[in-house]
Amino acid sequence: MTTAIIADDHEIVRRGLRGILEAEGSCTVVAEASDGLAAAQLVEKHKPTVLILDLNLPRLHGIEVLRQVRETSPATRVMILSMHNDEPYVIETLRNGAMAYILKGSESQEIVHALKEVLAGRRFLSATLSEWAINALVAKPADSDPLASLTHRERTVLQLAAEGHSNPEIAEKLFISPRTAETHRTNLLRKLGLQTQTDLVRFAIRKGLISA
Repeated sequence: MTTAIIADDHEIVRRGLRGILEAEGSCTVVAEASDGLAAAQLVEKHKPTVLILDLNLPRLHGIEVLRQVRETSPATRVMILSMHNDEPYVIETLRNGAMAYILKGSESQEIVHALKEVLAGRRFLSATLSEWAINALVAKPADSDPLASLTHRERTVLQLAAEGHSNPEIAEKLFISPRTAETHRTNLLRKLGLQTQTDLVRFAIRKGLISA
């Protein structure tokens, strides 16, 4: 039996997806998550066949969830369901191992078809997304990505810092000391070759971690 986890911050979306999957009769939803940290933790716990993942999640961005899932549950196949159809989001998710990128607003039949394709080991893109995302641009080696040099915690701090949170605010969210948060920020800036908060924000936008 195929198992799935749904991660989206809107209950109505999760409910709709659950209905679509369960109507198929071949997929069991084992858990739902309304934020990124919960999604990553649930995938590590349940090791589902499929994770259906939104990108704009609170607490941890969907792209970072994707990176963590690739490490903690490499057999889990990730399907992105997002409102974003711009290049940085699509390319970044595919480069980080997503098997499908489906636009919100797609017909239920398209989601079902995407699931079947993913379970068969094939990539799937919504029809309105052009083939460049799968062809040449996905071929960039993963180890050339500067984000690969960061730890899980540093990538989480990167996202929070790019969103404008101060070191004390980051510390409170991650249950660490402000000094530790400052150390993480300093280390990630050094690893990424960035100097200022503006550099950090521009980098996060370029990587699709936050919206411009």
